[in-house]
Amino acid sequence: MSFLRAAFAGTRRYASTAPAAKKSSNVPLILLGCGVAGLAAYVYLDRAEKYQPAQEKSPFDPQNFVDFKLKKVIPYNHNTSTFVPHNIPCADRLKLDPRFVFELPNNEASLLPVASCLLVKASDPEALKDAKGRPIIRPYTPISSPDHRGDFSLLVKKYESGNASKYIHELKEGDTLSFKGPIAKFPYKANEFDEVALIGGGSGITPLYQVITHALADNSNKTKFKLLFSNVTEQDILLREDLDALQKKYPKHLDVVYLLDKPGPNWTGPSGFINADVIKEHVAPASLGDKVKVFVCGPPGQVAAVAGKKAGMKQGELGGILKELGYTEEQVYKF
Repeated sequence: MSFLRAAFAGTRRYASTAPAAKKSSNVPLILLGCGVAGLAAYVYLDRAEKYQPAQEKSPFDPQNFVDFKLKKVIPYNHNTSTFVPHNIPCADRLKLDPRFVFELPNNEASLLPVASCLLVKASDPEALKDAKGRPIIRPYTPISSPDHRGDFSLLVKKYESGNASKYIHELKEGDTLSFKGPIAKFPYKANEFDEVALIGGGSGITPLYQVITHALADNSNKTKFKLLFSNVTEQDILLREDLDALQKKYPKHLDVVYLLDKPGPNWTGPSGFINADVIKEHVAPASLGDKVKVFVCGPPGQVAAVAGKKAGMKQGELGGILKELGYTEEQVYKF
């Protein structure tokens, strides 16, 4: 009996002194809550970006000049600078450099039609005038995508005789410049032509670049583009990294030929002016009719030699090399 009582008592003591349950930790719940909150925030921001209200109109005014603030300036070469926005993702750096970038309100896009330009003047009515006291107004073609939100970009080459370009190069971050537009140029339509030649020189590359980037970004594009781009020296080639990247990305639809007036000892490309032989070698023949289009933009002397002089803002008669080779006014457009 004493043995049973002892065993029973031992059992009672064992049952009554079982280890207390450990207090549960809240850490997993906290981590789970943070994860859910983070996922919810990501989904919300992603959807907000994707489903933001459609922008109905451009922030530019075709009837009045509007001031826009300069965000940043990044030099490109010895006589060209660009204005560039803050907070550019590394993946977009190639597409955005180099630029003079101006801020757009409310994270809007420019919505500029392709091809088009903007008229530019000083915000200060006393700052940029000609000899007769009239405001100096110049056209510039943005090189940023019309759908890019938050800012728009200009590439501005500084000319010693160019009062407007020198004025722009003196601007500091936070300064403003006044814009009016857009001024519509050629209304580009996808796949309207089988072959498009773009003949340009110097800063005349900007409207040609606008057309190329817009067209190649369209997945339905079937048009083949040939760019003949002439410059004085290799260091003067504007947007070269961007053009080379586009040519690499779209090898079946873009071919770029650089020509130099004063090539260096290591230059392996063609040199000299864009003449009849160069055009016959690289540009689709006039016999293709409405399947071919030739865009021309560059210094006045080059435009006149290639396609005849412009008549102010109007096209003027077709002349020069392109007329000699049989191209018609319907096949040629001068920016």
